[in-house]
This record gives sequence, C-alpha cells and structure tokens, in this order.
Amino acid sequence: MTATAFCLHALGSSSEEFAALRARLSGTLDLVGIDLPGFGTSSAVTGTTVEEMAVLVERAIGTSGATEWALVGHSMGGKVASVVAGRTMSGANGLFGLRAVVLLAASPLSPEPMDEDRRASMLAWAADHEIGPDEAAEFVDANTAEQLPPEPHAMAVHDVQRADPAAWTAWLLRGSREDWSDLPDNPAPALVLAGAEDGDLGPDAQQRLTLPHWSAGEFDVVPGAAHLLPWEQPEAVADRIRSFWERRVAHGPVVPTASARVIASPRVSARNRAVLAARALPDDPAAEPRALTRTQLDTLRALARVVVPQPGADTIDVALRVDGQLAAGQGDGWRPDGLPVDAEAYRAALDALAPDAAVSDEHLAEVLSAVDAGTHTPAGGVLDAEQLRLWSEDAGVDLVKQWLAHPATMAMIDYDGFANGGDGVRLQGFQLLGAGQREAWEPDGVTR
Repeated sequence: MTATAFCLHALGSSSEEFAALRARLSGTLDLVGIDLPGFGTSSAVTGTTVEEMAVLVERAIGTSGATEWALVGHSMGGKVASVVAGRTMSGANGLFGLRAVVLLAASPLSPEPMDEDRRASMLAWAADHEIGPDEAAEFVDANTAEQLPPEPHAMAVHDVQRADPAAWTAWLLRGSREDWSDLPDNPAPALVLAGAEDGDLGPDAQQRLTLPHWSAGEFDVVPGAAHLLPWEQPEAVADRIRSFWERRVAHGPVVPTASARVIASPRVSARNRAVLAARALPDDPAAEPRALTRTQLDTLRALARVVVPQPGADTIDVALRVDGQLAAGQGDGWRPDGLPVDAEAYRAALDALAPDAAVSDEHLAEVLSAVDAGTHTPAGGVLDAEQLRLWSEDAGVDLVKQWLAHPATMAMIDYDGFANGGDGVRLQGFQLLGAGQREAWEPDGVTR
C-alpha cells in the first residue's frame, strides 16, 4: 500500500505546485495537496495564523483516514508542516501514522529571515487590491533561478493573482514572524532541501535554522533552483524524495490500520500516543551505533535474529534500539550480581561472541544454547562462563522488550492496554463510589 504525502504549498501558491512532483512520485508516494487558508480554492475565513493553518491541515489528515502518511512542506507550508509534525509526535493533535517529513526551502520554526524592503514591496502589492499580473510575474521571476517554461510560469503567476490579499498580508506581517522554535526536536526522518540560488531561505538558512530541529534529518541542495523548487526542478526534487523514502522510510513494519486508528482515538492519552508514535518510526539502516562499535552492533543483530526471529522482510532493528537504550542509560534498573555496568557488559560479551556470529546464525544459536547452560567459556574474554550466562539472560530480555514495545507487534499479539481511557477523567471500566452510594449490580435493600 502506497503511503500518502500531504503537501503544503508556499506563499502565493496552491496545491497545484505539486502536480509535477505527483506524477513523478507515483508508485512511491500518493501526493495529496492541501490549499492553505486564502490560497488556491481555500477561503481565508478559517484563519491565517500558523496555529489556524495547522488546525486546518490536521483536520484534513484526520478526515482522510490515512494511517501511514508523510508531510511535504514548501516555504510557508514548511513552517506549518513542522508544527503539525511536532504536535503529531507529541501526541497532542490526535493524529498517528507519521512516517517522515520533507521540507522544501522551508520557512523555519523561528521568525523567517526576510529582506525588509522586499517585505514592504510585497505588502504594497496587496494593499488595496488583488495582486496584479505584472506584480505576480515579478514575484515568480524573483524566486526562480531562471524563468519558468510558459505553462508552469502561467500557472504559478495565476496562483499568486488569486491569493486572498488578506492572507498574503497576514503571512508577511504575522505568520512569517511567529516563533515556534520552542517545539521539541523532532525524531521523525526528515529531508531538508534548499535551492542552490535561493536567497533568504537558501542552503545557509536551512542548515542553520531548519535542520537543527530534526534529530534524524538530512540535508541536500538542488542545483539550478532558487526558491520555487517544485516548479523549477521537479525531476531533481522527486529523485531526492524517492531516494530518501526508499533509504530511510520504506522499510520496517507499518502499524495496521485498525490499530493505528485506535491509537489516534480519544481512548489513548496524548502521552501514550507520543510514545507509540516514536516507537513506530522506521529505523535508519545507516545509523551509526551510539554505545557499541559497528562490529558489536552487527554481532548484536545476529544475536537478535536468533533470540527474536521476525518473519518477513519488514523487521524491527531491535539491536539498534538496544544500542540506543544503552547510550541513553535507559536500562530496567536491575543488574545481575557480578556483571559490570550495562554498556561495558554488552561490549565485553559481544566481543566474545563476534567470532561465532561471523560463522552463521545456526552456529550462533548452538553457542547461545551452551552460554545459557553455563558451559561456554569464551577464549580470552573479559567475562567468564557464568557472567556470560547472566548477560545473555539480560540481553534476551532487552531484545524481546524492544520487539514487544513496537505498536506493530502489539497489534500482532492483540494487545491494546495502551488504550487506557485517554486524557482527563479515566473511568477505566468503573466509577468511583461515594459513601452511601450503591453499585448498580447490588440488589434492593443493600446499603453501605
């Protein structure tokens, strides 16, 4: 099933700016454009603040029923997309299923850098009338590295002309200046693109103002483009999005639709939804280990294949997740007597098992059976047979825990204990009784 990418356009544009990308990404992503208030066919009456635009987008995503989706935000739409993504990962907006974010010459979460003389000129265009054709053409030409071909140029100019002057003005005076930079860094995979010849929102601004908000973000520059990336270089932009999606996102299990809808429902608290949203994100196959060496991580992956065999190709990288747990010091608080601290014990044990893991998974399974029996003594290792046995028990628990913690696994085993009544008063299947009250099942005449 193809994931849906909800696309948010730039100032003076509309969902039409993604038409060329939509055709080129068919089969990889299903692009759905959303006209922001006052642009395209959308009325400005729903509100033009960043908050109001984000709410409109969140409602559109919720109404769509999509449970595996991404966000693509261009310029103004990039700021809105970043806010929606932040509130999704925090669990606050009731959405679930975000897989990744693509930001094209994005307006940052902080106030957007903009030349004040240019801001004043653009405000003047919409001061007392709709933006005229000459002014619209000037805007498009000023934001492209070279003049667009006739058809896309005409479409881009038409979009600027039909922009609601109030929405245009509101972005320049208020929306672009809003500061949302206090949102927590977002763990979702993110692709940040900049046009090589863009001005205020070019490569330097994107690396300095946008990329730092994405802990799993990557950055690239599109040659031969300024600010209107989807119009100028649709082929190059589509190629970069496709590569990003296939490398970073299109692997690992996807939470089934029914379970995803339960997680997005009011029966699940925002805090639980946030935890599950982070766990559902795809693992980065190219990520460098944080607590282990690359060889130790590969050995742990071999161990995981034996301890937690996962059917199919879409597997959870439980070894990488244990490495993250070790780096963050998030163990269960228990340590078998006689073992060093968790990270040191893992390093020593994995070094001892590396030669066996290099043979085959079948050979490693036999070795682990001997380890669990306490009869395998690693040659020249730091740990003795008993210490290795104790570590193996601990590591097995960690690997299984990471597998069970994924919401796709929870769906597979029909676990829904996270649906604990949502936020606010939680009845949990019963009501609190006061003195003198009677439970509904009690027969008449029974008092307390």
